[in-house]
Amino acid sequence: MKRPTPKSALAITASALLLLAEVIAGAGASLSPAHAAGAAEGAATTVAEPDGYRMDEYRAPVPATLQGGTVIDTAEAKRLHDEGVPFVDVLPRAPKPKGLPEGTVWRPKPRDDIPGSVWLVDTGYGKLAPVMERYLFDGLAEVTGGDKTKPIVLYCQRDCWMSWNAAKRAIKDGYTAIHWYPDGTDGWAEAGYPLDRAEPKQRPDE
Repeated sequence: MKRPTPKSALAITASALLLLAEVIAGAGASLSPAHAAGAAEGAATTVAEPDGYRMDEYRAPVPATLQGGTVIDTAEAKRLHDEGVPFVDVLPRAPKPKGLPEGTVWRPKPRDDIPGSVWLVDTGYGKLAPVMERYLFDGLAEVTGGDKTKPIVLYCQRDCWMSWNAAKRAIKDGYTAIHWYPDGTDGWAEAGYPLDRAEPKQRPDE
């Protein structure tokens, strides 16, 4: 005969579910399905926002929050995309080496991107050279028409701190409607939405 579950075990389970609900509610932002699933694994897996920028190991689990910005999932990203909100990709790609012998064929890694995005390549590192920081800010000014109150969506790939860094940097520069899409092109493609082959906006140091 199956023994009944002790009341104490039921109480623990109920408490755990309540705690999970409080953690998600307290995040202050929309969570993507991947991040909601991650929250269910327990508080030990929660990634805290650093005080500054992420400086290394950029491909790693990211926070579920962005102070001063709005974290969005794929459904919200699609809605904003349909409304014409500008999307900015910050995925890195190695620049063309200088001084290549004449006739050398340079084949950069291809990138399939969310349609209509502006790709500001290599602008998500924790520390940017002044010329690349200006490249980022000029690109953001271009897509917003110089209006820092207009919404922007920043992204790259899932579990990539590059987009978190870039979004934080934009907020620090005075942008007030930054939307960070942590699932990036991975979440977009998994939802069945199309991607287009893209080339980055010409970088000033290449």
